[in-house]
Amino acid sequence: MYALADCNNFYVSCEKVFNPSLNGKPVIVLSNNDGCVVSRSNEAKALGIKMGEPAFKIVDLVEKNNVAVFSSNYVLYGDMSQRVMNTLATFTPDIEIYSIDEAFLKLHTLKNINFLDYAYKIRNTIKRYTGIPISIGLAMTKTLAKVANHIAKKNPKYNGVYIIDSEEKRIEALKSIEIADIWGIGRQYSRFLERYKVKTGYDFTMLPPNWVKQKMTVVGLRTQKELSGIPCIDLEYEVPRKKAICTSRSFANMVSDLNTIEEAISYFASSCAYKLRKEESVAQLLMVFIRTNFFRKDLEQYASVRTITLPVPTNSSIEIVSYALYALKSIYKPGYEYKKAGVIVSGISPDTQVQTSLFDDIDRNKHNNLMKTMDMINNKYGKNTIRLAALGCGRRLKMRQEKISPFYTTRWEDIITVKV
Repeated sequence: MYALADCNNFYVSCEKVFNPSLNGKPVIVLSNNDGCVVSRSNEAKALGIKMGEPAFKIVDLVEKNNVAVFSSNYVLYGDMSQRVMNTLATFTPDIEIYSIDEAFLKLHTLKNINFLDYAYKIRNTIKRYTGIPISIGLAMTKTLAKVANHIAKKNPKYNGVYIIDSEEKRIEALKSIEIADIWGIGRQYSRFLERYKVKTGYDFTMLPPNWVKQKMTVVGLRTQKELSGIPCIDLEYEVPRKKAICTSRSFANMVSDLNTIEEAISYFASSCAYKLRKEESVAQLLMVFIRTNFFRKDLEQYASVRTITLPVPTNSSIEIVSYALYALKSIYKPGYEYKKAGVIVSGISPDTQVQTSLFDDIDRNKHNNLMKTMDMINNKYGKNTIRLAALGCGRRLKMRQEKISPFYTTRWEDIITVKV
């Protein structure tokens, strides 16, 4: 039996834990620079606020309905996520952390237990220990557990837990879920399948397996088997190596001068390099992009991207920042108001499998030792305690976070004081 534990409206729930006055009220959390809605309470959803909706479009709705608005506080959310995952790990050693607010649990090794009662115990314990409400779906495959979780979350009568433990319940569940909501299908395949009158998960299981494999590859066939109750996807105990790493941001205010954008690109490139080192990887490809604000129809629009193949795969901040600035200068055009920029590194491989070049003139041992020293200092004394000069002082890149909550669990001065 697999279980999928999924935190409800996670970012909003984190805010509610430390501010109980928000209970029963519409609450939303915004993305970087207070741009778009990334989390909504059920009350906010009932008002018609959509996920990903730009904040400026719902100003009147927010004011009219007294919606509580928060800037994203990823330090708080990350710490709360760790607390939830640590608590889940006490119920079974077989756990896969799927995202910041989701985890798969494998319950096969647990003997003589009532899985439904055990799931309610997990849910109640998480709520008691962390204050975060979760929904749990249980089934014989991971994909069906996702379906069960969808039902548990959408239907209040199940009190946050639903189990698919019979053929009748499997068929009923699949008939109730749209094909676009099936884990592993995706938007493109759902549109493709709808052309063949496949509207629900049950319709998908009725397709000939050979046709599914031909049209959707072995991945689609695996999903079909999982929905039919045949386990094909086991837990991933190790985090898979990323295929690409992206660091980007919308500017709080539109930017036109090259120096400010260079500082931003340097910061993004350095961040990508650090993430590569953290997972002991190197990258071969580097992409830099810039664009104006497409919502401002009164301004001239421009967007461009430049991809560079690095001569030797690397995770050195010095190299990646240098190539990123070179790429930026080749696509930057004066006279435009830029709203967003970013750096993407791909072609990722382990740092132990680097193919060097005969004409490489960089002292890579020196670079590696320097990066290790820089990371050690920053890990001990704080992010960007020591950094490349190209990153500047960072003041021009400060994000707009006008409504950020305190760092309740990670900063001494923000710890709640209880008066008795």
